[in-house]
Amino acid sequence: MGTFRATSILAGFFALTVPLMPIQAALLRVSPARARRFPHWYHRQVCRLMGVRLSIEGEVAKDKPVLLISNHTSWLDISVLSAVAPVSFVAKKDVSRWPFVSTLARLQRSVFVDRERRTAVGETTNEIMGRLAMGDTVVLFAEGTSSDGNRVLPFKTSLFAAAKPPAKAGAASAATPDVVVQTLSLVYTRLHGVPMNRAARPIVGWYGDMEMQSHAWELLKAGPLDVRIRIGKPIPLESFADRKDLARRSEDEIRQNVVGLLRNYPADAPIAVTTPVAEARTASRPAKSGDTLFR
Repeated sequence: MGTFRATSILAGFFALTVPLMPIQAALLRVSPARARRFPHWYHRQVCRLMGVRLSIEGEVAKDKPVLLISNHTSWLDISVLSAVAPVSFVAKKDVSRWPFVSTLARLQRSVFVDRERRTAVGETTNEIMGRLAMGDTVVLFAEGTSSDGNRVLPFKTSLFAAAKPPAKAGAASAATPDVVVQTLSLVYTRLHGVPMNRAARPIVGWYGDMEMQSHAWELLKAGPLDVRIRIGKPIPLESFADRKDLARRSEDEIRQNVVGLLRNYPADAPIAVTTPVAEARTASRPAKSGDTLFR
């Protein structure tokens, strides 16, 4: 039964995706506004096809450019977040060389970051700020890698350099004073309607040296998923002192919300959360060739 389910989903995915790719390519040339919205509709269909049910608390601001900071668990996060709102992603440079995936990433207007070159930070800053100036919602996976879904890994402050550059780096941030920051906390909670415990949640989590194709196949076979998402209130980007302040405050909020979602607490419930740095750093093994899209 699982094999039939996975095969049917894959067939439906390619039947949906391939004919729509030239449509999105045309929209990128003639209608940037529609090119931002079209992937949102597409990923909602992908989630329906895969049996992914979304429960969303809060909403992404619609009238302002948004830097959306999220935790990261799986390759499936891409479709889930894209189904929440029209977004584009900050992706590592390697993704631009992956067959098929690179095409999908470009069609969704991903910003590629070369983390090996320090001189590329300025270029990336200009591109991200340019997108925000156009009113885009840009997603940043601040952990720098994906986890097993049971915790939030320490945020890498270096990843925030392009979004919150030092004042001496230029006037890019000042050119987009309306930019707001929102956090998005994501937890996969149920599989086939059954609550997922700590042992089961890595079925969805894709991390360490897991091979993408085999992991995706097993996940498609597993059954429908429920996802809970909690979106934070918008805070002006200029209210953060620097990238470290932005990283610390967003990490604290996402960590607290993830713990609350895992424990099924309401959003306003007080939660005492510690930051087990040593434990968190071992939650994801060293990444290899199966590296996730935005590690």
